[in-house]
Amino acid sequence: MTEEQVRYARGLLARPENTVTSTAKLLGVSRNTIYNYVPELKGGRLALAEATNTPELPRPARSKD
Repeated sequence: MTEEQVRYARGLLARPENTVTSTAKLLGVSRNTIYNYVPELKGGRLALAEATNTPELPRPARSKD
């Protein structure tokens, strides 16, 4: 898999409605290939979600008028 495919797979699999099987079919690879290139899946979806989350930017403080 290319780096772009791996990023795409991670993005898809971070959404609970997408399965490893459907993502593999979409990319034309096997489920095993997905697990090999996205090793954080072995820790479950929570591990994948933590690995793909980007830190949120701080929100500006609300002024009290």
